[in-house]
Amino acid sequence: MSDALTLPAPATRPAMRRGMARFLKGAAGVLFLLAAWQLSVPLVGMSSYFYPAPTDVVAAFADLIRKGILPVYFVDSMLRYSTGLATGALLGVAVGVLVGLNRTASLALSPLFKFLFAIVEVAWIPIFVIWFGYGVKTIVLALVYVVFFPVLYNTLLGVRTAPQILVNALRSLGANRLQVLRYAILPAALPGIITGLRVGAGFAFRGLVFAEMVAAKSGIGYLIFEGAQSQQTARTIVGMIVLGLTWLAIDLFYLRPFERATIQRWGLTVDAEQRR
Repeated sequence: MSDALTLPAPATRPAMRRGMARFLKGAAGVLFLLAAWQLSVPLVGMSSYFYPAPTDVVAAFADLIRKGILPVYFVDSMLRYSTGLATGALLGVAVGVLVGLNRTASLALSPLFKFLFAIVEVAWIPIFVIWFGYGVKTIVLALVYVVFFPVLYNTLLGVRTAPQILVNALRSLGANRLQVLRYAILPAALPGIITGLRVGAGFAFRGLVFAEMVAAKSGIGYLIFEGAQSQQTARTIVGMIVLGLTWLAIDLFYLRPFERATIQRWGLTVDAEQRR
């Protein structure tokens, strides 16, 4: 009985094997890239400023950890990112639902929303610096801006395209406006909201790097910029690697589980593996 309790369920074993196979293939690709990079250094014959070796990057990483710079910069970046993402997403969903429920407001404001959505945060950051100065306020505001509009636009689209037959059916059964919103409109708009959150999360991550280059004295974006300015290219590459690994972690532990717990669980969409 105890052996049966400790063994994984048979249905999970194929998924575990597929996951392990994907991990091994990805690890093999990374190792091959690192080996090719290291072997190419003497062939290129450039200084470490122009073409640092993987060993130089590892040394820079160890130095940044030993001095406590990288942990502090990483925490600063993640606090700014999470604050901007959460605030922008909440505002985008709230405004999108409110405007989407009012046809007149939707028609009147949609052109303005599309216009502002087309203006990337890069264009706003110099203005924010003039208004609010350098620092956290400018960075977070830029992230809120870049998250707000994709979430708003997709939420608005989802609310406006909710099946009218479901709305009419609930109204015929005596549902009030709040019940129609809860049981018909929001579930129908959820795929659009999730799409907006994914787009906003990606935009915010890119915006974070540029905002920290311009308006911060800490953070991973500042580390990349400062490393290039001080001719410490290995530090710049460390920052780039940290950014890539952080985004993979956000996608793996936040975005994908969120999709599985909502729209995939409710059958609104399926993973590619489930079609096999």
